[in-house]
Amino acid sequence: MDVKSAFLKGTISEEVYVSQPPGFENDLLQSHVFKLNKALYGLKQAPRAWYDKLSSFLISNNFIRGKIESTLFRKELKDDFIIVQIYVDDIIFGATNENLCKEFSKLMHNEFKMRMMGMLKKYKMEVAKPMKTPSNASIVYSWSGQRFTRRR
Repeated sequence: MDVKSAFLKGTISEEVYVSQPPGFENDLLQSHVFKLNKALYGLKQAPRAWYDKLSSFLISNNFIRGKIESTLFRKELKDDFIIVQIYVDDIIFGATNENLCKEFSKLMHNEFKMRMMGMLKKYKMEVAKPMKTPSNASIVYSWSGQRFTRRR
């Protein structure tokens, strides 16, 4: 999923002034600058403003931001869950239930101008052949949430 004009969606919290852009100069106001009300492409604050807007929207829709990876969001519903990964203005998502993907797509289209890119084909995921990864049966895994150490 690709967000159209993502960086134009964010609002900036501090005052930012820019000089007159080339091609839009006003000879009568050459010494004037413009105060920005919203983020623009190329503005240092634009990616952060977009991320803040998107993450606030996701959190308000019951998504939980990852503690370690702040661009990873998840939402759990009974026995199903959806995971959403944000990378600049691209969104990759997957769920245990196809209906969750459809609901998420609809939710995002209602709030932002989006373009669905379809299944993740660049890495040939549509022809992936999943296989079990062998694991040492003697290792005891903890579900308590405590960190693992390399000590035995």
